[in-house]
Amino acid sequence: MSALETQGANGPIVSLAAAAERRRIERDLHDGAQSLLVSMRIKLGLAADRAAELDAPDLHRLLLELGDEAQAALDGVRTIAHGTYPPLLATRGLAAALAAEGDRTALPVRVLGRVPRSGPEHEAAVYFVCLEALQNAAKHAGRGARATVRLSCWGNALAFDVRDDGAGFAAASAPPGSGGLAHMRERAEAVGGELTVIAEPGRGTRVRGRVPWPARVIPSG
Repeated sequence: MSALETQGANGPIVSLAAAAERRRIERDLHDGAQSLLVSMRIKLGLAADRAAELDAPDLHRLLLELGDEAQAALDGVRTIAHGTYPPLLATRGLAAALAAEGDRTALPVRVLGRVPRSGPEHEAAVYFVCLEALQNAAKHAGRGARATVRLSCWGNALAFDVRDDGAGFAAASAPPGSGGLAHMRERAEAVGGELTVIAEPGRGTRVRGRVPWPARVIPSG
């Protein structure tokens, strides 16, 4: 077996070069197409709201349809890019990666707190949960809303809190899978964590969680 190949879990030989190329494509999808589609979906939603205010029903309906198509495309890209480990997260850690995403989000975002590095699976889980929460805030919090991400560590656990001051919603009556809540909870639970969503109409939305945070192991040699 050459240095560029390894034995797969079920027996077949897997090319390490091919695996690296697949990860590169996933990163490109996340950093490029996915971010653009999120921005497009938000702008189409705002344009649809404006068309409704101007009493232009045909334009309003067309913009809603385009928004649905953009969301379908975004869902497809997310499926392909599921499990991506963004380059900035790998090189600079959780706070820096979330701050960079906040700069690209359609509402103002502050990221507070510094945390030590942990294992890739734990960092990725918290990153994607917080990213999903920020994207939901950008879509639903409304004009003029702001969001804050707080990160803190106690011992071997990390606490995260994503809060916006926007429109909020009735969390108690929301369907279990609405707004990606089930997906966020699954990501946190996959690394032994937990997640809670607190929201009320007119009082914003808060997504908070806690996950184990083992110290990153740096390979010797």
